[in-house]
Amino acid sequence: MKKLVNVLHHFLYTTRKAQQTDLLLLGTMLARQNRDLPVLDNIAAAEFKVFSQTGDDGIIQYLINKVRINETSFVEFGVENYVESNTRFLLKYNNWSGVVIDGSEKSIRYIESDDIYYQHELKAVRAFITRDNINELIGSQGLNGEIGLLSVDIDGNDYWVWKAISVVDPVIVVAEYNSVFGIERAITVPYQPDFVREHAHFSHLYFGASLKALCTLAEEKGYAFVGSNSIGNNAYFVKKERLGPLKVLTPEEGYVYSRFRESRDKKGNLNYLSGHERYECIKGMPVYNVVTGITEQL
Repeated sequence: MKKLVNVLHHFLYTTRKAQQTDLLLLGTMLARQNRDLPVLDNIAAAEFKVFSQTGDDGIIQYLINKVRINETSFVEFGVENYVESNTRFLLKYNNWSGVVIDGSEKSIRYIESDDIYYQHELKAVRAFITRDNINELIGSQGLNGEIGLLSVDIDGNDYWVWKAISVVDPVIVVAEYNSVFGIERAITVPYQPDFVREHAHFSHLYFGASLKALCTLAEEKGYAFVGSNSIGNNAYFVKKERLGPLKVLTPEEGYVYSRFRESRDKKGNLNYLSGHERYECIKGMPVYNVVTGITEQL
Protein backbone atom coordinates (compact mmCIF):
# COMPACT_ATOMS: atom_id res chain seq x y z
CA MET A 1 0.00 0.00 0.00
CA LYS A 2 2.81 2.42 0.89
CA LYS A 3 4.50 1.70 -2.44
CA LEU A 4 1.21 2.35 -4.26
CA VAL A 5 0.76 5.67 -2.44
CA ASN A 6 4.29 6.71 -3.39
CA VAL A 7 3.70 5.81 -7.03
CA LEU A 8 0.45 7.79 -7.06
CA HIS A 9 2.12 10.77 -5.39
CA HIS A 10 4.94 10.71 -7.96
CA PHE A 11 2.44 10.50 -10.82
CA LEU A 12 0.40 13.45 -9.55
CA TYR A 13 3.55 15.48 -8.92
CA THR A 14 4.99 14.93 -12.40
CA THR A 15 1.59 15.52 -14.03
CA ARG A 16 1.17 18.84 -12.22
CA LYS A 17 4.69 19.95 -13.17
CA ALA A 18 4.00 19.12 -16.81
CA GLN A 19 0.74 21.07 -16.68
CA GLN A 20 2.49 24.09 -15.17
CA THR A 21 5.15 23.94 -17.87
CA ASP A 22 2.46 23.97 -20.55
CA LEU A 23 0.65 26.84 -18.84
CA LEU A 24 3.81 28.91 -18.59
CA LEU A 25 4.66 28.28 -22.24
CA LEU A 26 1.21 29.48 -23.28
CA GLY A 27 1.41 32.39 -20.84
CA THR A 28 4.81 33.42 -22.20
CA MET A 29 3.44 33.59 -25.73
CA LEU A 30 0.40 35.58 -24.64
CA ALA A 31 2.47 37.96 -22.48
CA ARG A 32 4.77 38.75 -25.41
CA GLN A 33 1.77 39.57 -27.60
CA ASN A 34 0.23 41.58 -24.77
CA ARG A 35 3.38 43.72 -24.47
CA ASP A 36 2.74 45.23 -27.91
CA LEU A 37 -0.91 46.17 -27.31
CA PRO A 38 -1.87 49.79 -27.92
CA VAL A 39 -3.59 51.84 -25.23
CA LEU A 40 -6.99 50.22 -24.75
CA ASP A 41 -10.34 51.86 -24.09
CA ASN A 42 -11.32 48.73 -22.14
CA ILE A 43 -8.55 46.93 -20.26
CA ALA A 44 -10.58 43.70 -20.34
CA ALA A 45 -9.46 43.41 -23.98
CA ALA A 46 -6.00 42.51 -22.61
CA GLU A 47 -7.25 39.52 -20.63
CA PHE A 48 -5.70 36.09 -20.59
CA LYS A 49 -5.64 33.46 -17.87
CA VAL A 50 -2.69 31.40 -16.66
CA PHE A 51 -3.03 31.28 -12.89
CA SER A 52 -5.64 33.97 -12.23
CA GLN A 53 -9.31 33.18 -11.63
CA THR A 54 -10.24 34.60 -15.01
CA GLY A 55 -8.37 37.00 -17.30
CA ASP A 56 -6.57 39.08 -14.69
CA ASP A 57 -3.11 37.77 -15.63
CA GLY A 58 -3.46 39.52 -18.97
CA ILE A 59 -4.70 42.80 -17.50
CA ILE A 60 -1.81 42.88 -15.04
CA GLN A 61 0.72 42.20 -17.81
CA TYR A 62 -0.84 45.00 -19.86
CA LEU A 63 -0.63 47.46 -16.96
CA ILE A 64 2.96 46.70 -15.92
CA ASN A 65 4.02 47.36 -19.50
CA LYS A 66 2.21 50.70 -19.62
CA VAL A 67 3.28 52.22 -16.29
CA ARG A 68 6.68 52.69 -14.68
CA ILE A 69 7.38 50.06 -12.01
CA ASN A 70 10.53 50.64 -9.97
CA GLU A 71 10.05 47.96 -7.33
CA THR A 72 9.02 44.57 -8.73
CA SER A 73 7.38 43.29 -5.57
CA PHE A 74 3.79 42.54 -4.61
CA VAL A 75 1.46 41.83 -1.72
CA GLU A 76 -1.62 39.64 -2.19
CA PHE A 77 -4.02 38.44 0.45
CA GLY A 78 -6.91 36.02 0.36
CA VAL A 79 -4.83 33.61 -1.76
CA GLU A 80 -5.99 30.26 -0.29
CA ASN A 81 -3.37 27.73 -1.54
CA TYR A 82 -2.03 30.16 -4.18
CA VAL A 83 -2.66 27.78 -7.07
CA GLU A 84 -5.14 30.32 -8.45
CA SER A 85 -4.11 33.92 -7.81
CA ASN A 86 -3.44 37.33 -9.34
CA THR A 87 0.31 37.35 -8.66
CA ARG A 88 1.54 33.81 -9.33
CA PHE A 89 2.23 34.60 -13.00
CA LEU A 90 4.15 37.72 -11.94
CA LEU A 91 6.25 35.47 -9.74
CA LYS A 92 6.81 32.72 -12.30
CA TYR A 93 7.08 34.67 -15.55
CA ASN A 94 8.31 38.11 -14.47
CA ASN A 95 10.38 36.87 -11.51
CA TRP A 96 8.84 39.38 -9.11
CA SER A 97 9.06 38.81 -5.36
CA GLY A 98 6.27 39.09 -2.87
CA VAL A 99 4.27 38.34 0.23
CA VAL A 100 1.03 36.35 0.30
CA ILE A 101 -1.29 36.16 3.31
CA ASP A 102 -4.12 33.78 4.10
CA GLY A 103 -5.95 32.76 7.25
CA SER A 104 -5.79 29.02 6.61
CA GLU A 105 -2.88 27.10 8.14
CA LYS A 106 -3.49 24.29 5.65
CA SER A 107 -3.20 26.68 2.73
CA ILE A 108 0.03 28.21 4.02
CA ARG A 109 1.55 24.76 4.51
CA TYR A 110 0.60 23.88 0.95
CA ILE A 111 2.29 27.03 -0.39
CA GLU A 112 5.44 26.33 1.62
CA SER A 113 5.60 22.78 0.25
CA ASP A 114 5.17 23.94 -3.36
CA ASP A 115 8.30 24.14 -5.55
CA ILE A 116 7.43 27.78 -6.16
CA TYR A 117 8.40 28.56 -2.57
CA TYR A 118 12.08 27.73 -2.93
CA GLN A 119 12.35 28.67 -6.60
CA HIS A 120 11.26 32.27 -6.00
CA GLU A 121 11.46 34.98 -3.38
CA LEU A 122 8.05 34.37 -1.88
CA LYS A 123 6.93 34.69 1.73
CA ALA A 124 3.69 33.12 2.96
CA VAL A 125 2.06 34.41 6.14
CA ARG A 126 -0.81 32.82 8.03
CA ALA A 127 -3.09 35.43 9.60
CA PHE A 128 -6.69 36.54 9.78
CA ILE A 129 -6.43 40.05 8.37
CA THR A 130 -7.93 43.09 10.07
CA ARG A 131 -7.43 46.81 9.54
CA ASP A 132 -5.49 46.85 12.81
CA ASN A 133 -2.92 44.18 11.93
CA ILE A 134 -2.42 44.57 8.18
CA ASN A 135 0.48 47.05 8.36
CA GLU A 136 2.34 44.91 10.88
CA LEU A 137 1.76 41.78 8.79
CA ILE A 138 3.23 43.40 5.69
CA GLY A 139 5.99 45.37 7.40
CA SER A 140 7.21 42.34 9.37
CA GLN A 141 8.12 40.70 6.04
CA GLY A 142 10.51 43.51 5.16
CA LEU A 143 8.28 45.44 2.78
CA ASN A 144 7.81 49.19 3.06
CA GLY A 145 7.49 52.14 0.72
CA GLU A 146 6.83 51.62 -2.96
CA ILE A 147 5.85 48.20 -4.30
CA GLY A 148 4.62 47.22 -7.73
CA LEU A 149 1.21 45.74 -6.99
CA LEU A 150 -1.27 45.12 -4.19
CA SER A 151 -4.10 42.61 -4.65
CA VAL A 152 -6.99 42.79 -2.17
CA ASP A 153 -9.51 39.95 -2.06
CA ILE A 154 -10.77 38.87 1.36
CA ASP A 155 -14.52 38.74 0.67
CA GLY A 156 -15.35 41.05 3.52
CA ASN A 157 -13.51 44.04 4.93
CA ASP A 158 -11.71 44.80 1.65
CA TYR A 159 -12.48 48.52 1.72
CA TRP A 160 -11.46 48.93 5.36
CA VAL A 161 -8.22 46.98 5.01
CA TRP A 162 -7.09 48.83 1.89
CA LYS A 163 -7.97 52.13 3.60
CA ALA A 164 -5.75 51.16 6.56
CA ILE A 165 -2.68 50.20 4.53
CA SER A 166 0.09 52.77 4.88
CA VAL A 167 3.29 50.72 5.23
CA VAL A 168 3.50 50.14 1.47
CA ASP A 169 2.66 52.39 -1.47
CA PRO A 170 1.68 50.20 -4.45
CA VAL A 171 1.77 51.54 -7.99
CA ILE A 172 -1.10 49.25 -9.06
CA VAL A 173 -3.98 48.07 -6.87
CA VAL A 174 -6.34 45.23 -7.78
CA ALA A 175 -9.36 45.23 -5.48
CA GLU A 176 -12.41 43.00 -5.55
CA TYR A 177 -15.79 44.72 -5.61
CA ASN A 178 -19.28 43.37 -5.00
CA SER A 179 -21.23 43.96 -8.19
CA VAL A 180 -24.49 43.00 -6.46
CA PHE A 181 -24.29 46.23 -4.42
CA GLY A 182 -24.86 48.16 -7.67
CA ILE A 183 -23.23 51.32 -8.98
CA GLU A 184 -25.47 54.01 -7.46
CA ARG A 185 -24.01 54.22 -3.95
CA ALA A 186 -20.51 54.24 -2.43
CA ILE A 187 -21.16 51.55 0.18
CA THR A 188 -19.35 48.79 2.04
CA VAL A 189 -20.21 46.29 4.72
CA PRO A 190 -19.77 47.98 8.12
CA TYR A 191 -16.42 47.11 9.65
CA GLN A 192 -16.36 44.03 11.86
CA PRO A 193 -12.91 42.69 12.76
CA ASP A 194 -14.21 39.11 12.73
CA PHE A 195 -16.25 39.42 9.51
CA VAL A 196 -16.65 36.10 7.68
CA ARG A 197 -18.69 36.11 4.49
CA GLU A 198 -20.50 32.82 5.02
CA HIS A 199 -21.47 33.80 8.57
CA ALA A 200 -22.61 37.34 7.73
CA HIS A 201 -25.52 36.15 5.58
CA PHE A 202 -26.57 32.65 4.57
CA SER A 203 -26.55 33.61 0.85
CA HIS A 204 -22.79 34.45 0.79
CA LEU A 205 -23.78 37.56 -1.23
CA TYR A 206 -23.28 40.11 1.54
CA PHE A 207 -19.60 41.10 1.59
CA GLY A 208 -17.10 43.68 0.42
CA ALA A 209 -17.78 47.04 -1.14
CA SER A 210 -19.36 48.61 -4.19
CA LEU A 211 -17.16 49.80 -7.04
CA LYS A 212 -18.08 53.41 -6.27
CA ALA A 213 -16.86 53.00 -2.68
CA LEU A 214 -13.51 51.66 -3.87
CA CYS A 215 -13.20 54.48 -6.42
CA THR A 216 -13.90 57.01 -3.67
CA LEU A 217 -11.16 55.48 -1.52
CA ALA A 218 -8.80 55.34 -4.50
CA GLU A 219 -9.26 59.06 -5.08
CA GLU A 220 -8.43 59.73 -1.42
CA LYS A 221 -5.24 57.70 -1.78
CA GLY A 222 -4.12 59.29 -5.04
CA TYR A 223 -5.19 56.59 -7.50
CA ALA A 224 -7.13 56.66 -10.75
CA PHE A 225 -9.62 53.98 -11.76
CA VAL A 226 -8.63 52.41 -15.09
CA GLY A 227 -11.20 49.63 -15.47
CA SER A 228 -12.61 46.26 -14.44
CA ASN A 229 -12.16 42.72 -15.60
CA SER A 230 -14.80 41.25 -17.89
CA ILE A 231 -16.60 39.18 -15.24
CA GLY A 232 -17.20 42.15 -12.94
CA ASN A 233 -15.35 41.32 -9.75
CA ASN A 234 -11.96 43.05 -9.89
CA ALA A 235 -11.28 46.77 -10.26
CA TYR A 236 -7.90 48.24 -11.25
CA PHE A 237 -6.32 51.41 -9.92
CA VAL A 238 -3.03 53.11 -10.82
CA LYS A 239 -1.14 55.85 -8.99
CA LYS A 240 -2.01 59.10 -10.75
CA GLU A 241 1.61 60.14 -11.27
CA ARG A 242 2.30 56.81 -13.03
CA LEU A 243 -0.72 56.73 -15.33
CA GLY A 244 1.16 57.55 -18.50
CA PRO A 245 -1.16 57.04 -21.49
CA LEU A 246 -3.78 55.00 -19.61
CA LYS A 247 -7.38 56.12 -19.84
CA VAL A 248 -9.10 57.15 -16.59
CA LEU A 249 -12.70 55.99 -16.13
CA THR A 250 -15.58 57.02 -13.93
CA PRO A 251 -17.12 54.24 -11.81
CA GLU A 252 -20.13 54.25 -14.13
CA GLU A 253 -17.93 53.83 -17.22
CA GLY A 254 -15.93 50.96 -15.77
CA TYR A 255 -18.61 49.09 -13.82
CA VAL A 256 -19.32 45.53 -14.98
CA TYR A 257 -22.39 43.73 -13.68
CA SER A 258 -21.38 40.22 -12.69
CA ARG A 259 -23.28 37.09 -13.64
CA PHE A 260 -22.02 34.84 -10.83
CA ARG A 261 -24.56 32.34 -9.53
CA GLU A 262 -22.82 31.38 -6.31
CA SER A 263 -25.62 32.14 -3.84
CA ARG A 264 -26.69 29.66 -1.14
CA ASP A 265 -30.01 28.87 0.47
CA LYS A 266 -30.50 28.70 4.25
CA LYS A 267 -29.28 25.10 4.26
CA GLY A 268 -26.02 26.08 2.60
CA ASN A 269 -26.84 24.63 -0.80
CA LEU A 270 -26.20 26.49 -4.04
CA ASN A 271 -29.48 27.94 -5.32
CA TYR A 272 -28.12 29.79 -8.37
CA LEU A 273 -29.84 33.15 -7.94
CA SER A 274 -29.12 35.44 -10.86
CA GLY A 275 -29.60 39.07 -11.82
CA HIS A 276 -31.65 41.24 -9.48
CA GLU A 277 -32.71 38.18 -7.43
CA ARG A 278 -29.32 38.37 -5.74
CA TYR A 279 -29.89 41.94 -4.56
CA GLU A 280 -33.39 41.09 -3.32
CA CYS A 281 -31.94 38.27 -1.24
CA ILE A 282 -29.78 40.65 0.82
CA LYS A 283 -32.01 43.72 0.63
CA GLY A 284 -32.30 45.43 4.01
CA MET A 285 -28.84 44.41 5.24
CA PRO A 286 -26.80 47.25 6.79
CA VAL A 287 -24.22 49.05 4.66
CA TYR A 288 -21.95 51.97 5.44
CA ASN A 289 -21.99 54.91 3.02
CA VAL A 290 -18.36 56.06 2.74
CA VAL A 291 -19.37 59.47 1.40
CA THR A 292 -21.99 60.43 4.00
CA GLY A 293 -20.56 58.40 6.88
CA ILE A 294 -24.02 57.02 7.62
CA THR A 295 -25.06 53.39 8.02
CA GLU A 296 -27.91 52.66 5.62
CA GLN A 297 -29.78 49.64 4.32
CA LEU A 298 -29.44 47.88 1.02
